[in-house]
Amino acid sequence: MESLMVSGIEEASNGHQPVERPAIPRKRSSPMMPAFMTSAPGKVIVYGEHAVVYGKAAMAAAISLRSYLLVTALSTSQRTVTLKFPDIEMDHSWKIDDLPWTTFSHPSKKKHYYDLVDKLDPELVEAMQPHLSVVSPKASPADRKIHQNAASAFLYLFLSLGSKNIPGCVYALRSTIPIGAGLGSSASISVCLSSAILLQLRTLSGPHPDQPPDEAELQIERINRWAFVGEMCIHGNPSGVDNTVAAGGKAVVFKRGDYSSPPTVTPVQKFPELPLLLVNTCQSRSTATEVAKVAALRKLHPAIVEPILEGIDKITESAYELVSSCTFESRDDESVRTLGDLMRINHGLLAALGVSHPKLERIRELIDSLGLGWTKLTGAGGGGSVITLLNSSASPSAMMRLQEKLDKEGFEKYETTLGGEGVGVLWPAVLHEGPEGEGGGKIDQDTFLNANGIEGIEKLVGVGVVVDAHKKGEGWKFWSNVGPHVNSKGSQEPIGG
Repeated sequence: MESLMVSGIEEASNGHQPVERPAIPRKRSSPMMPAFMTSAPGKVIVYGEHAVVYGKAAMAAAISLRSYLLVTALSTSQRTVTLKFPDIEMDHSWKIDDLPWTTFSHPSKKKHYYDLVDKLDPELVEAMQPHLSVVSPKASPADRKIHQNAASAFLYLFLSLGSKNIPGCVYALRSTIPIGAGLGSSASISVCLSSAILLQLRTLSGPHPDQPPDEAELQIERINRWAFVGEMCIHGNPSGVDNTVAAGGKAVVFKRGDYSSPPTVTPVQKFPELPLLLVNTCQSRSTATEVAKVAALRKLHPAIVEPILEGIDKITESAYELVSSCTFESRDDESVRTLGDLMRINHGLLAALGVSHPKLERIRELIDSLGLGWTKLTGAGGGGSVITLLNSSASPSAMMRLQEKLDKEGFEKYETTLGGEGVGVLWPAVLHEGPEGEGGGKIDQDTFLNANGIEGIEKLVGVGVVVDAHKKGEGWKFWSNVGPHVNSKGSQEPIGG
């Protein structure tokens, strides 16, 4: 006797009364890939602020404050994609099948992972608008703008690189980089998203210890190109420097002589990892206002301001020559002192241009009084942050005294490292305990999203977590430490290209 199962009822084909039987629950299909993570650093301008506006060189370097992205695949029956970013209180899901795939996949619009995209397509931007307008409707206007910018970068990359049959996923973001402080937080996030989506599509190779340097560089370049697209979604016309540092790590010297073309970027291969103190004034500032201030001063006193800008350019050049020389040693006090002196002089010239701020000077005063190192503003000035290259005699007790003073006056202190790694991958999202029990185990979404502050995030997933390097496939890996960055175009490379 043949029978059919319908909602747990077995119906006899000969017309007799149906017999109820227990329904067999449908087994939920399993995810198609393991959870994995990507991470990318923030950045600081070490030398050359404002002079770079007038065709001079500037140097930017990665810092160990980073963004982290955990990608968790859903079962094939769950056709949604979710972006969670608790640090800015963002959480939004889209139905994959409702997204504008028809527009993005049209032959005249469709992009491939190896394509160069140097401008956004207005029709694609327009097609995303209905899916962006529903993001965070109850948030304040300022927060909603931040949320929608993040969503815009994500959706443009997701739709450009993916296809309608892409599996459902949750993309969970955490960042230890202060947002809106000029430290490249958006570029760091764009690099995380770019690398994650490219990894999902299996279009990246490595990183692994035996990978040839040229091949590793190609992977970084692919990540960087699409991160630049994310930055365009957020900033409109970015320089591309932030995403280049976030992707490749270490440091770069960049120069933009003609604003009709992209800047040239020279990787600083030998830039050392150095202890850095970063203090956020929590003073809002406008880059446009500070740039206009220098422009007005230059117009009024060209014979005085031009030599200041030339002096800043010479500082950047001197720093580059020093760290690139075969005799440079990052553990040598004299070499570090020279870099510190250049930072101190750079700050003095920036102050002469009128872009410092009483809060910036107050922080310098506090740090100098304790003899901790060499301090300068970083970025446009007028607020924002200062960086201090710590000297070898900076004691824990002096750092504690500084912490007390900064806390009392409402400043935020971060102890970080200058010149670290670029984009990293943890595949699968599993860390094994280091010798002192730090790290360890599978990183699940709830634990990651609820990690408490910078310390909690770094303790759980930080790239500094020690792992057993002898256990194959375990721990964070980086393309940037596979070998020296070699580029077929030479040492100078247009951003986004």
